[in-house]
Amino acid sequence: MPFDQELHLDTPTGARLKLYTRRPPEAPRAVVQINHGLAEHAARYARFADFLAGHGIATYAHDHRGHGHTRAPGAPPRVFSTDGDGGAKVIADVAAVHDHIAATHPGAPVIVFGHSMGGLIALNFVLRHSRRVAAAAIWNANFSAGLTGRAAQALLAWERLRLGSDVPSRLLPKLTFQAWAKQVPGHRTAFDWLSRDPDEVDAYIADPLCGWDASVSMWRDLFSWVFAGAADGNFAGLRRELAVQLVGGEHDPATDGGKAVHALAARMRAMGFPNLVSTVYAETRHESLNEVNRDAIMADFAAWADRVLAAG
Repeated sequence: MPFDQELHLDTPTGARLKLYTRRPPEAPRAVVQINHGLAEHAARYARFADFLAGHGIATYAHDHRGHGHTRAPGAPPRVFSTDGDGGAKVIADVAAVHDHIAATHPGAPVIVFGHSMGGLIALNFVLRHSRRVAAAAIWNANFSAGLTGRAAQALLAWERLRLGSDVPSRLLPKLTFQAWAKQVPGHRTAFDWLSRDPDEVDAYIADPLCGWDASVSMWRDLFSWVFAGAADGNFAGLRRELAVQLVGGEHDPATDGGKAVHALAARMRAMGFPNLVSTVYAETRHESLNEVNRDAIMADFAAWADRVLAAG
């Protein structure tokens, strides 16, 4: 079932966000605010939204700047902002959606959810606004910057100098999407690293709003979130009792087979966050919600959300 409402939300950054909503028949007992991944869009989460509606939970999901049907000054496709500070503008747009949810469903607890790049966004949002949310679900996101991240930053700086900021990066796709494709033995397509379900992979490939190469500036903004989440000092303002769910896949090359998910969980536990659960699903690739075991994964999310809501 598709989302039951599509609308546009104007934000203080000047963006006109394409926003999708799905609500249960009765007043929702909670809201999940979805942040999608790189080179995709929010409408792809309709099945998850329908599942959540069956559990009495509303869903709000918007296309980020440079993605899908969202439009903003200085944010053509594949670019967050030609004026710089694109990462901050993306987070500000997320805050605007959060304000809209609070106004539409006053008092309803909000779980901020993010997949992949959306996980980077979701964590960076709650690092600033953790007292506004009931919980955070960070899925398939890699905050293990290290030498690889520094090397990527250096390459992006070189591309920015030689090519400019707002053209597609030539190097980062080779180090990410193309490299990840090669890690799937006997892969049928260049996007088999996303899922073991061939129908889901084919739908992604056929979608004109998916699979494109991000600009140099978008990659630079993305790595700013990675490094922000990699610094323990940035967690100082995160409330210690916040419920956090981390999810990864054992065969997800984007998170080094889930090792990046384990690493974030270990860091957060060492920093004193007790209300954290972490699961890396066996044989699962990158898009947990589009994998062959998605029903079990969604059921686990619902059970976790029930515990969070029951705890108040």
